[in-house]
Amino acid sequence: MTKRAYRYRFYPTPEQEQLLAQTFGCVRFVYNHILRWRTDEYYKNGKKVNYNAASKQLTELKSNPEYQWLNDVSSVPIQQSLRHQQKAFKNFWEGRANYPNFKKRHANQRASFVSSAFSYKDGKLFIAKSKEPLNIRWSRGLSSEPSSITIIKDRAGRYFVSILCEFEAKPMPISNKTVGIDLGLNDLFITSDGEKSGNPRHTKRYEIKLAYLQRQLAKKQKGSNNRAKARLKVARVHAKIADCRMDATHQASRKLINENQVVCVESLNVKGMIKNPKLAKHIADANWGEFVRQLKYKAGWAGRDLVKIDRFFPSSKRCSGCGFVHERLPLSIREWECPECKTHHDRDVNAAKNIKTAGLAGLACGATGTGIEA
Repeated sequence: MTKRAYRYRFYPTPEQEQLLAQTFGCVRFVYNHILRWRTDEYYKNGKKVNYNAASKQLTELKSNPEYQWLNDVSSVPIQQSLRHQQKAFKNFWEGRANYPNFKKRHANQRASFVSSAFSYKDGKLFIAKSKEPLNIRWSRGLSSEPSSITIIKDRAGRYFVSILCEFEAKPMPISNKTVGIDLGLNDLFITSDGEKSGNPRHTKRYEIKLAYLQRQLAKKQKGSNNRAKARLKVARVHAKIADCRMDATHQASRKLINENQVVCVESLNVKGMIKNPKLAKHIADANWGEFVRQLKYKAGWAGRDLVKIDRFFPSSKRCSGCGFVHERLPLSIREWECPECKTHHDRDVNAAKNIKTAGLAGLACGATGTGIEA
């Protein structure tokens, strides 16, 4: 059994919307207040504050008459925000992440509820302090009783609930097909079979509209209602782009996992590549990191193998026929002929074939199990 989150959109009543606004505000305030206190302790006194000390600080904060309004909402999401903060600090101390950031009012708002602060009965979900169920658009059923939920309000003003459930993955029938994938910009991915996915360029589709709305936003007076309305319009366009991109990524990753027993893909340093100012927007729009992440967890669920190739493997410069390796092959050269065996290569298809060969070789040399990275 594993954990799986099911995400649904819901439409709160005016009373629920007010309650959630208060909850988001309290969660954000407590998170930022404790973060400021922990930061002062860390940088001024060199002390690493643990979760118990932070929880004690929260108790003192709620007992202060000046902050009695913190008791108007459920205490669970406030307490959960400290657990999330503790995890962020642990990742920072162990070198996996940067120092935790302060929560912003106009960013995505989140509130997490454990089983003591919500109930799920007869297909209806209730949260603490609210007598009416959430008006959820159930697009699919749950795999088990929820263990925790997270309510999200994005920058476009939409409400979502993410429900965490126990999930038992069922391996798919074994397939005889294997594939290698080369990631690119003109085509988001190219397979070793010669299939090219194309690139819908979702950001470019809405580029003119987005630029116009951003100019309108820049002209509005800060703090005014008109600026808030203009900000919401910009956020909705960004949400549309993100939804289109995510939908295309899910469809592509699902198709590859369904059809192939082994998927070989190159490991790219996306964070490093995105620092290139000329290509940053296009690399971000390609969604490479999310694409590989989806391949990984979907392979694990389906009983497939995902093999990652070292990023320094010369997949583009190596001839997939005889193994000849060019010393230098500029990106401007999209097709080339091998000087040894005279085979004519499409640069990307040739790279995908080499990735597949290297991946299968690595898999045969000791990689066992399913959903692995070789």
